[in-house]
Amino acid sequence: MTADSRRYCPKCRRELISRELGGRSRLACAVAECGFVFWDNPVPVVAAIVELEESIVLVRNAWWPKGKFGLLAGYLEPAETAEQGVLREVMEELGLQGTIAEFVGTYPNPGNNQLLLVYYVLIEGEPVLSAELAEIRRLAPEQLRPWPCGSGVALQDWLSKRGYTPELSPV
Repeated sequence: MTADSRRYCPKCRRELISRELGGRSRLACAVAECGFVFWDNPVPVVAAIVELEESIVLVRNAWWPKGKFGLLAGYLEPAETAEQGVLREVMEELGLQGTIAEFVGTYPNPGNNQLLLVYYVLIEGEPVLSAELAEIRRLAPEQLRPWPCGSGVALQDWLSKRGYTPELSPV
């Protein structure tokens, strides 16, 4: 649920109002004694730069428009480490065991209120697409065109560390 869709306090059912807290305008219960504040903290998401036979695997989710590809990504499960989560996502989406080669970094994805934890993951074998994926593309690193937000910034950083100077693609 987003801050824009909340109207009532989940604790006492009174109206939420905008209040200045922590240097930002936040939704809070109109009744000060209640104390509820909707902090709108970002959700942790794991993403993988997946390498298969010297190619990087990009995926198109089934609900994305044709031609739109990105990194394999998913939400963490309760009590799961980021490393467990990214390897689970690789297995769920591609049907293959992965090996983490490197932690790439953390990246804000403010449009979706997410914090991305991005890993470089190696796989072997033939991918079997889950029902969530419509297709995959395998591209050589020099063919990749990172996008200027979210996981695209991580991909650009990963490529730059390897000596590539990729052109950014439009969003």
